[in-house]
Amino acid sequence: MQRAVAVVTGASSGIGAATARELARSGFDVVVGARRFDRLAELASSIGPAARASRLDVTDDQSVVSFCEAVPECRVLVNCAGGALGSDRVADADLARWTEMYESNVLGTLRMVRALLPKLVASGDGHVVTVGSVAGFETYVGGAGYNAAKHATRALMDVLRLELLGQPVRVSEIDPGMVETEFSVVRFDGDAERAAALYAGMTPLSADDVAECIGFVVTRPSHVDIDQLVVRPRDQARVGVVHRRD
Repeated sequence: MQRAVAVVTGASSGIGAATARELARSGFDVVVGARRFDRLAELASSIGPAARASRLDVTDDQSVVSFCEAVPECRVLVNCAGGALGSDRVADADLARWTEMYESNVLGTLRMVRALLPKLVASGDGHVVTVGSVAGFETYVGGAGYNAAKHATRALMDVLRLELLGQPVRVSEIDPGMVETEFSVVRFDGDAERAAALYAGMTPLSADDVAECIGFVVTRPSHVDIDQLVVRPRDQARVGVVHRRD
């Protein structure tokens, strides 16, 4: 029996890489994309014949077109590319960083959906999964740029779900709370000590925890659409409301 194809963006590290491994274990052939091709190649090699790596920059129109043209068929698209940059207050907002966050989180997701949607429909059982964040519905001081991007991503998924009603494509959003990956290190410009302090005294989610949720969502029967799945560590009740042990 031919294995279904899943595309995973942002797969060079973190949740994207963990998702690629999880979907391969679940019986998919995975096509992984990201800018850091050396890491992608290592990931694909570790997964084996079920994985193929291809360079992808979701903020670049031609890169997305070239990547998607090389994918002959697709049943699942998992949008993991994106992230946060800085923690400036609104009064001190860095417009370049806001633009970059919007490009990767929102327009990058839009580019991938638009390019692969005909193939998702043609599969007869397509599924768009986008990794959002609790920041998409919970705001916090210093988070306005990322909040705005993830709120927009959530709106994009909600509208897509409405527009695809009656088509053989499901739309799901996975919204994690605190996950310990490279996310915070990138956000804080490589300051690993500052990033580690976020998780001091508590147990955050791992990339594998979120990937297992994605694996669960995409392996439900085709009539079951999990619109939104919010997953947090037990030690986190809301953004900024965290139980820390001494």
